[in-house]
Parts: sequence; C-alpha cells; structure tokens
Amino acid sequence: MGRDKALLDFGGVPLILHTARLLEPLVAEVTVVGSPRRYAPLGLRAIADHDEGQPSGPGQPGRGPLAGIAAALAATRSPWNVILACDLPYLSTDWLDWLLSRALRSRGQAVVPRTGRGIEPLAAVYRRECAAPIAAALARGERKVSAVVEELRLDCVYPRDWRRIHSSGLILRNMNAPGDYAKARKWWAARQQQANEPVRRLRRAPQRKRRSVPRRRK
Repeated sequence: MGRDKALLDFGGVPLILHTARLLEPLVAEVTVVGSPRRYAPLGLRAIADHDEGQPSGPGQPGRGPLAGIAAALAATRSPWNVILACDLPYLSTDWLDWLLSRALRSRGQAVVPRTGRGIEPLAAVYRRECAAPIAAALARGERKVSAVVEELRLDCVYPRDWRRIHSSGLILRNMNAPGDYAKARKWWAARQQQANEPVRRLRRAPQRKRRSVPRRRK
C-alpha cells in the first residue's frame, strides 16, 4: 500500500477507528496492538506488539501478525478475544456479533473462518489460553500465522454458516494495494448513499365515503 493502512481515511475517519467503532457495542474493551504514540491520539487504547523496538531488515525480519496476536492474548483478562486485522473494510457489526455468539457456544480454542483461501486467522476469536502455544511457536522461530493457528483446537466457520448475515462474499476481503482501497471506498460511498435515500411510501388513494340513502317509507 505504501503507507499505514490503519490510518487510511474510510468514511471520514481512519480505518482503524472505523473498525474499533464496529466492535465497541459488542465487547468490554477495544485495544489496538501497535504503537501507542501513533494510535493513542485517536482515543484508542494501544499496546506495543512484541516486535516494537526490535531491529528489522533484510537480515532481521520482524515476526509480523503472529507477534501481534501473542501480545494481545498476553495482555488480556477476557476468556474470549476478537482478533482483527486493520485492513478489513467490509466487516459489519452484525457479522462480528454472529461470530462472537458462535464463540460463546464453542468448545474450541479458537473460532476461525475458513474460506476458499484457507483459514482467516486475523478475523477470528481466540481463547486466552491460546497465548501460551502461540508464544511457544514464536520462541521456536515460527512466523506463519496460519501454520501456528492450525495447531490449535479450531472450531471453523464457513461462508455457508454466515450466508444469512452477509452473503456478498466481501466480508473478509482485505486491502493490499491502492486499487483495493479505491474499490472499498467506492463500496462504502454507495452503501452510505443507499442508507441515506428517503424511504418512499406508497399512499393509498383515499376511499370515497358512501352516502347513506334514506329508506323510503311505504
């Protein structure tokens, strides 16, 4: 993308703030895993991930999203925790509410969507107990999020499970390039325009009252 995706304008606010507002009605607390200096001015609680302050470069690559998940689960006190990437513009509160409801009934360690692309570990719900195996995977040098998450006891959900909530197929589409961002903004603008259109109600034509005709006396 060439710039911080979390701070891209989306509907008049940074995308990270847009995502936080989707979650706020559903959870006890929203926390951003990233630079507190960068995100605190937005009014968001932020914690540094396990890569912050570590050298990175061609010879010392960062540990990526897996380090972020580990930091989130190490800092939480909640038994279930929603983990979301910052570049999912098509998410909805209804879908997130459905995913959380599924988690509260689940016996798995994590409730993770699985689509034709594979599992979606950055739009999933994790038990706090996942912190230990994920930290252990990081310690042994694992970096691929999907490979580590597949080692957990998963409760997978599929597009057919949430078709009633969201059927467009966009819900988990992310943004990796400026073209993706442009499409997401166009989708949002069309959605807002549709929501703001006045509802036209068809009025029935007023019915004429029947005049009562006096009966003739015989």
